[in-house]
Amino acid sequence: MQLALVTDLDKCVGCDACQMSCKVWNTSGPHGPLPDINPWGAKPWSMYWLRVLHLEQNKFPDTKTTALPLSCFHCREPACVKVCPVGAMHKRPEDGVVLVDYDRCIGCRYCVNACPYGNVNFDPIQGVAKKCTLCIDRVYNTDLPEYERVPACVRSCPTGARIFGDIDNPQSDVRQYIERYDGFVIGPSFGTRPSNHYLPPRGPSGPDARWPDETRVQDFGHRSGAEDVITEALPHKK
Repeated sequence: MQLALVTDLDKCVGCDACQMSCKVWNTSGPHGPLPDINPWGAKPWSMYWLRVLHLEQNKFPDTKTTALPLSCFHCREPACVKVCPVGAMHKRPEDGVVLVDYDRCIGCRYCVNACPYGNVNFDPIQGVAKKCTLCIDRVYNTDLPEYERVPACVRSCPTGARIFGDIDNPQSDVRQYIERYDGFVIGPSFGTRPSNHYLPPRGPSGPDARWPDETRVQDFGHRSGAEDVITEALPHKK
């Protein structure tokens, strides 16, 4: 089993909702806080586990901007885990999520430097490394409605561009999206085997964005984990 995120670059509009919801949820969660230092001063510093890059292509007037959300890729061969001298950075065998044990972390920052994607942060206040947890405190929280048991970034995406699931399961949505749309990973040459994938831009999408028998509203509900809520809100034919 390997839990992972798939980001559809054809649907991402660069609104940064995923970045904001990640910070809001996790800063008050069991793996937080995500500190802000001197936020209104001359040299502000803020910690984000998810950041959205806005990449501009071509030259004016033929420019095009692509939004690229980045967070920990939960690699199958994570460089951060390999260099950690105390085993604080570890990959869980049951679901493949890479986590930091704050009680064991000594703040050496080897993991920060080893990550080729810049997805590991150092908290100078607490003195430990921090990063995306795939919101496991949401995913495994049975007190939440089932549609809420997805990462905050997935739940908040207004276009359903973030998809979550087990990429090792051939029947899962994430695996089928990867295969159907030629999903790819960033930096395969680094040898870390990222689990998070991206779907390439494909141009304007039609009413069969997912499967032919689904409307775009239903497609969004399926992607965001709110399928039951969307279905209930749809008008029913008499």
